[in-house]
Amino acid sequence: MVTIKKEEEKGSHASERCLVWFRKGLRVHDNPALLEASKSAEAVYPVFVLDPSIDPTENGVRVGANRAQFLLESLEDLDQSLQGLGSHLLCLQGRPEDVLPPLMKELDITRLSFEFDTEPYWKDQGEKVAASAKQMGASVHCPTSHTLFDPEHLMAKCMMDAPKSYGQFLKLVAKCGKPPAPLDAPSSLPAVPEDVLSRRYRSVPTLEDLGYERPEEIDRTPFPGGESEGLRRLEDQFQDIRRIAMFEKPKTSPTDFVVPSTTVLSPYLKHGCVSSRVFYYKLKDAYKRNGRHADPPVSLLGQLYWREFFYLCGYAFPNFGRMEGNPICRQIPWDRSEEGKERLRKWANAQTGYPWIDAAMTQLRQQGWLHHLARHAVACFLTRGDLWVSWEEGRKVFDELLIDADWSLNNANWMWLSCSSFFYQYFRCYSPVAFGRKYDPQGKYIRKFLPVLKHFPKEFIYEPWKAPIAVQKKAGCIVGVDYPKPIVDHAEAVKANKSKMAAAYAKYKKAKA
Repeated sequence: MVTIKKEEEKGSHASERCLVWFRKGLRVHDNPALLEASKSAEAVYPVFVLDPSIDPTENGVRVGANRAQFLLESLEDLDQSLQGLGSHLLCLQGRPEDVLPPLMKELDITRLSFEFDTEPYWKDQGEKVAASAKQMGASVHCPTSHTLFDPEHLMAKCMMDAPKSYGQFLKLVAKCGKPPAPLDAPSSLPAVPEDVLSRRYRSVPTLEDLGYERPEEIDRTPFPGGESEGLRRLEDQFQDIRRIAMFEKPKTSPTDFVVPSTTVLSPYLKHGCVSSRVFYYKLKDAYKRNGRHADPPVSLLGQLYWREFFYLCGYAFPNFGRMEGNPICRQIPWDRSEEGKERLRKWANAQTGYPWIDAAMTQLRQQGWLHHLARHAVACFLTRGDLWVSWEEGRKVFDELLIDADWSLNNANWMWLSCSSFFYQYFRCYSPVAFGRKYDPQGKYIRKFLPVLKHFPKEFIYEPWKAPIAVQKKAGCIVGVDYPKPIVDHAEAVKANKSKMAAAYAKYKKAKA
């Protein structure tokens, strides 16, 4: 493996021919890889490579249409922004380590520039492409810009002993000072020659080109992809400075589906459509202007720090994406039987018989997004709460469907909710009935995403199996025929699973002694 040199090399590059390889940083603002090329190269070729599976991580998941569409919209928007600077996006398909070296050779590239990625698959891929570039005699520029802080700098600050708790991480960050200030977008770029455009796949493909069926209107995410939309949403959120400054994430509702009560900036941060550094400094300015502000872990700044913490964990700890061989993950004997697989299937397809859980899973499949508390509830239900299925299986479903699916954050949150790491109060479980009802006693959320239940009176909307048969008939929905019976008895399942967790924890403690 070649070690990627991330520091910008000194000296003049006026005659350089630079390939800028876009991966997550799908933006022109605060993009040091692109900005450096714009200032120093005579030829700049912006390139994105669509891997056949879109996200070929260790999970082996082909992503859903909503997630693919968000990416394609982000690429379309990036291409428009590049055209505004005088350039174009070249969109190739294949494995980057296969298609980029021939392209670099063909274009006589002398400099490769791309954003550093902390995650194992992409880090390894970046090293392979960088090694090919160096073998051709090209230099490599690989700056950190997806996270607030350079993970290598953080690791050096903590003497290579990565923090295992959020509190430890905040102490580490306090030693590092402010993140680098965001950079302006380039003012212009050299044009991509017409002969290159004519023989390269210049247009961003469609969903149909990639083998997807285009989602029906009901199954489309309401959040368009792209830097333009991300910056618009960011500015819109900051119209109310007091709300931004005093924002506390737990004080939001998982059942607000018309206008979500959170910022919904996560998919734009995940794809790099919006720079986390821009978000950070806008927050700092809002806090100063308001005079008072909420604090981590619940504030918006706290959410950015959670993101940084989990990215560092994914970078520092081996096998972070699975239970086995993961040094910070407790080994829990999850149900991997055929019955467990069937429970997983029913959970993933909104057939558990618990309306709150099924409505949330329906929203996930239709919109590619869920409020964080709804994610918590369905994750707890699948794992330690009710179904005793491994967090790795739930993580795969989220990887497929979420438009903000993010390897480090997804793994960390699933370990958290399954009490496999970070959070260990396994006796605190979300009720699949009472939790949703607390936020939405009328059941509007359920009626929206499970129309089969929309005529049930509010007394039974969260527990339709308790409704008298006459009520079920009047509602036009017979439980067990038109809507499933509960997959488990929650009270019995949660009691049994707490005992299993206690035994697993005791075994883990003994093994560590």
